[in-house]
Amino acid sequence: MKKQFLILSVTAIAIGAITVVIAQPPPRMHSITKKGVLQIRPATETPAIANEVKIEIVGDDRVITSNGIPNHKTGAFPNSGNPNPITAQSHQYRVPANPKVAAEATPMHGEFGVAINGIPFDPGAGEFYAGEPGWQYEPLSGAIDLGIDVSHAHVQPTGKYHYHGLPTGLIDSVNVEAGAHSPLVGWAADGFPMYAVYGYSDPKNAASPIQKLTSSYQLKTGDRPGGNAPDGKYDGTFVRDYEYVEGAGDLDPCNGRFTITPEYPDGTYAYFMTENWPVVPRMYRGTPSDDFRHGPGGGGPGGGGQMAGGWGGQSQRGGPPRPGQLLPDFVQDSLRMTDDQKDELAALQKDVDEELAKILTDEQRRKLDEPHGFGPPGGGRGPGGQSGPGPGGERGGRPSQGTPRNQRPQ
Repeated sequence: MKKQFLILSVTAIAIGAITVVIAQPPPRMHSITKKGVLQIRPATETPAIANEVKIEIVGDDRVITSNGIPNHKTGAFPNSGNPNPITAQSHQYRVPANPKVAAEATPMHGEFGVAINGIPFDPGAGEFYAGEPGWQYEPLSGAIDLGIDVSHAHVQPTGKYHYHGLPTGLIDSVNVEAGAHSPLVGWAADGFPMYAVYGYSDPKNAASPIQKLTSSYQLKTGDRPGGNAPDGKYDGTFVRDYEYVEGAGDLDPCNGRFTITPEYPDGTYAYFMTENWPVVPRMYRGTPSDDFRHGPGGGGPGGGGQMAGGWGGQSQRGGPPRPGQLLPDFVQDSLRMTDDQKDELAALQKDVDEELAKILTDEQRRKLDEPHGFGPPGGGRGPGGQSGPGPGGERGGRPSQGTPRNQRPQ
């Protein structure tokens, strides 16, 4: 009976591992702890395929269908930081046509939303510190060369072009500029509209002066914990380097507010992309559509909604699943498991952990508890002290330091 249980347990572990591999590319692990200089690829390439996007109301949903090709020039892909060419996609996103505010805010689990040109906003990155779980790299920091272009976008291995920061090509196409309220630039996964940087100084008065809206997130003061966690000062290298400070800016923890806009003269909740972190919002005020999910949390404020604890507990939301875990949190969420199912799964996980502990030696158990103990043969260290696969993982960027036309947001 015990042998039979072990076979079932090992099979379950294998299924869990397969689920993770299918759900998302493996996270890349690094040892970098300082910001770098962002390397922006200039927009020199005109897409070989024309942009196609269709937006329609179907029942209670707004349906955005596109081929994933941008309506503006891009950087050259592949490039030294990203080896993937842009290819046509079959995007279809459904969001509520009449969204409602939820009782609680929801951390982002995948793409945040989709632009009016059909390109997804995906501000998180599958880049993590090779140590204590939950330390996700902020793709806007320039700590890792992510091969992004001037629209703060790059390409996944599937050929999907996606925005990590302010989409300057799109911003130019809709004429976002100082002195005027931003036009609509997209929809979040919960159906609420998205704007870029500029809004009314008085959200209830369309005649009030236009101002550049700022987020209420700031860098934490002092130093990171060190030890198995990264050391050094909180400088924006990691998502966890930031914290929400009530009243520090114009926007709430979801980087939005209730306001009048040109498209919604009677008022709505609306998100604003900002020049300061998080640039693209990371949390929802409404209920997000499952069409935008693609694995662990993509770097919600305060650390992507991570849970405390080490590898010995549950997997870290916003971090890689721990070795031996049957169903990571993001898989449980995607399956919409009930509390009873989660309780049964937790009991099964406990049995599996106990059986694994009997099989492994003390040294093997020690290594299992140290996430940085895993990697390619020979340490797998690449340029800059990073480990894991080479260029081409999930990558991002931050607003450029240039000032192209019409005082484009920095």
